[in-house]
Amino acid sequence: MPSPVPSRFTFRTALLRFSSNRGGSAAVEFALIAPVFFALLFAIIETALVFFSSQVLETITQNSARVVLTGQAQSGSVAACAVGGAAAPCTQATFKTYVCSQIPALFNCNSLYVDVTSFSSFTAVTLPTHLDGACNFDTNMNYSAGNGGDIVVVRLFYQWPLFVTGLGYNIGCGSTNKRLLVATAAFKNEPY
Repeated sequence: MPSPVPSRFTFRTALLRFSSNRGGSAAVEFALIAPVFFALLFAIIETALVFFSSQVLETITQNSARVVLTGQAQSGSVAACAVGGAAAPCTQATFKTYVCSQIPALFNCNSLYVDVTSFSSFTAVTLPTHLDGACNFDTNMNYSAGNGGDIVVVRLFYQWPLFVTGLGYNIGCGSTNKRLLVATAAFKNEPY
């Protein structure tokens, strides 16, 4: 049996063989598309989680503000504000404890900040942003629940950690890996 004639190996023949072989094309295409697909998927999930958490924080704010609106925080009829079993008006620490009792496992109470400020009229309302131009968060909060008929603004702040920022998607402030969630309730106290 005669031996086959050796064919000449050239770059052109190698390129033709490579272009006609489709065996690994799906794996190569998936390797090219997968990082973009997963980055987009994780960005969508993180954005949805941030919006969901923001809505939960809004609900907690509205529920917590109700005890200020009705005068329960000022009169000491809120059980969480009681000191040593005796009725006492809420302080900043006891009101935060009351707020934290409503928080689901989604939030860490140590990262929650509560700001309660009262004003004499709606036109007198001026609120600090608690966030400077460099995205530094000011943790100095007020607690003034006011009296009957006063205007009160209850705000909850939470620095939500972000995880997908390493993939080029950052919904946080500046180069920080956190997004500041703010929930606000503004109302006029009932005449209690």
